[in-house]
Amino acid sequence: MKRDSHPPRNLSGTLPVLAIATLLALPAAAQPAPGSTGGLPDFVRLAREATPSVVSISSTQIIRSQGYGGDPYEFFFGPRHRGREQRKQGQGSGFVIDAEGHILTNNHVVAGADELEVRFPGEDRSYKAEILGRDEMTDLALIRIVGEPPKVRPLSMGDSDALEVGQWVFAVGNPFGLDSTVTAGIVSAKERTIGAGRYDDFIQTDASINPGNSGGPLLDLHGQVVGVNTMIFSPAGGNVGIGFAIPINLAREIVTQLRGNGEVVRGWLGVVIQRVSPDMVAPLGLKSAEGALIAELDASGPAAAVGLQPGDVIVRWDEQPVKDSDDLPLLVARTAPGAKVSVRLIREGKPRTLKVKVARLGEAPKMTHPAPAPVGSLGLRVAPDRGGVRILQVVPGSAADRAGLLAGDVVLQVNRTPVGSVDAWEKAITPARKGETVMLRIKRRDRALFVTLRP
Repeated sequence: MKRDSHPPRNLSGTLPVLAIATLLALPAAAQPAPGSTGGLPDFVRLAREATPSVVSISSTQIIRSQGYGGDPYEFFFGPRHRGREQRKQGQGSGFVIDAEGHILTNNHVVAGADELEVRFPGEDRSYKAEILGRDEMTDLALIRIVGEPPKVRPLSMGDSDALEVGQWVFAVGNPFGLDSTVTAGIVSAKERTIGAGRYDDFIQTDASINPGNSGGPLLDLHGQVVGVNTMIFSPAGGNVGIGFAIPINLAREIVTQLRGNGEVVRGWLGVVIQRVSPDMVAPLGLKSAEGALIAELDASGPAAAVGLQPGDVIVRWDEQPVKDSDDLPLLVARTAPGAKVSVRLIREGKPRTLKVKVARLGEAPKMTHPAPAPVGSLGLRVAPDRGGVRILQVVPGSAADRAGLLAGDVVLQVNRTPVGSVDAWEKAITPARKGETVMLRIKRRDRALFVTLRP
């Protein structure tokens, strides 16, 4: 996965609400796309209206030489040029969101910059800009023009939740330094999780996005922003029809906090979660492979304080269903620290509801990991370990091998029964030897997770 710009890119209801501008309000209702009468959309008009508000952002990072650098002269006599500076240049895109000169872009476009300049289409002059706030976790940043900004119509914000797969969208940006480039395509997918970070929730589009498009807007046929272009999938470095944008509904929340606080405050639960696989449905007593499975807890976190346990499956956060493990991080992050939330969970097939007081992410102590614990399966050789049994060998082609178990894994539980010794392991694994599927909780390096073992 590659960020689409040239250079200098534990879990978290509602963020603190700050007034930002009426332009950030959602549209009252979805209307038929203007300029579309059964044929192709009127991209000429849409491009004419949108491009003046999309800027080119140039970043400069000043790197000061420390001397030497392999030069034999400098090794013996010191640097030839003390304090020599190198200037690392970067380029990306952004777009105006209000009349005060605030511009939304990607964090990776401006991160590390000592100097920022903004240039509007068709203008020879550049404007100095300053960073008001950055958020690495969502790759968003808010910058502002220093001094009096030019009179440009801000882009209005759409509703990314209302997007449909197959809907027309167009992107505006400055790929490869080519100003005011407009490309069109469709929404290829929504809610994409691509391993970019904890809060993955991308819009996928086939509208051409290339290096330099980072921070530019993805717009619908109303000319409203529905996403912030941020990343491409590209084995060779260019567009292959798979680009990703941050949904504007998420970006709106981040902008509000960056403008008001200069930072983003998120909720924290203190759990490590994983996806519920189909093999885990029966052992966990579930009806379907839905929810977020707790694999590990921070002993000092809010979840542990109210009695949540490894093996619990969270299926609802306050009033919001948790259909997949990817849903929970954003729900928790959006919850204001100090808020008390009802957590609906399934434990050993039985529903429970607990009230948890959400803490603030970043103020939490470093995750403490319990001592290594047990793991188990057929086709293994195990030995005693602190708190369980350690897998010494996995026989190729065995049930343990098919389950993905590895030498060095430590078994913590078999079907939620702790196995603190080899004898306990042998007793707990008996159902597997009789042909039943069992679920193991294992410790792998510094992470706990569940696996299912099918003989």
